[in-house]
Amino acid sequence: MAKCKRNRNRAKRNFTFKTPAANRNYKDTVFRMLFSDRKNLLSLYNAVNQSNYKNPEDLEIVTLENAIYMGIKNDLAFIMDTNLYLYEHQSTYNPNMPLRDLFYICSEYQKLVDKKSLFSSTLQKIPAPNFIEFYNGSTVISDCTELRLSSAFECLTGEPKLELIVTVLNVNEGHNADLMQHCSMLKEYAQYVARVRHYASDMPLNEAVKHAVDECIREGILAEFLTQNRNEVISMSIFEYDKELEEKKLRKAEFEAGREAGFAEGENHAALEIASRMLQSDKFSLDEIANFSGLSIAEVKKLCTDKQ
Repeated sequence: MAKCKRNRNRAKRNFTFKTPAANRNYKDTVFRMLFSDRKNLLSLYNAVNQSNYKNPEDLEIVTLENAIYMGIKNDLAFIMDTNLYLYEHQSTYNPNMPLRDLFYICSEYQKLVDKKSLFSSTLQKIPAPNFIEFYNGSTVISDCTELRLSSAFECLTGEPKLELIVTVLNVNEGHNADLMQHCSMLKEYAQYVARVRHYASDMPLNEAVKHAVDECIREGILAEFLTQNRNEVISMSIFEYDKELEEKKLRKAEFEAGREAGFAEGENHAALEIASRMLQSDKFSLDEIANFSGLSIAEVKKLCTDKQ
């Protein structure tokens, strides 16, 4: 991603964030746990932005602990150089991320201007938003793609009057090599996830996760993190993998339901077309048309009435 110019002598900001009580009605993720560490997050930020900041305290964490939409919370939010960054991890393809991020950024801005008047003659300054999704699902996508809020607009004509762009980075093992090279934690996280998936294809999920964790510790992959948080990581990984499989099943069911609905609609259209032509010929009784087309007598009568 293009490197942006930054002013290292940043002016002191007046942004004030309240820290709400934590809401525990969600399941945390390994990604969020790993990159909630300021040092790891700064390394990830530097890799994404091609920068070289050294002090983790330059990051101002502003993740809203209580901002949960439909049981899903934002992974990480922080301010750097007066820019606001929303980092999300996704293990399944989700085209609705721009809409989710729109709801979240509105909550962030509400906190920012909580005690400021929007009726003031002075322009209220807010940090510029940036939206990044780190994707490691099994659906094949390119290394870098974009999701746009305007794609969800119905009957859009001309340029959208509101837009939100989410940059999606594929962080599966073997993708975005330059990004991985500049952030060893992200590279090792990708290696860990790949091993969980590999072993889960041949053994029960519980065993697969434990095997992947132990192997990574032996080989120096996220060794310190996994050693210190072994039980919690195993629990999270099992939950995440189960959730990923359930979402895949749901999407497959939705696809099958849509396909069956399409077949039914096509069959009904064909039956109506056959009955219509038979009516036009004036050679068949209503019973004959119904038997041949598969429509009910009532449907044939209605079709006959509509054509009169």
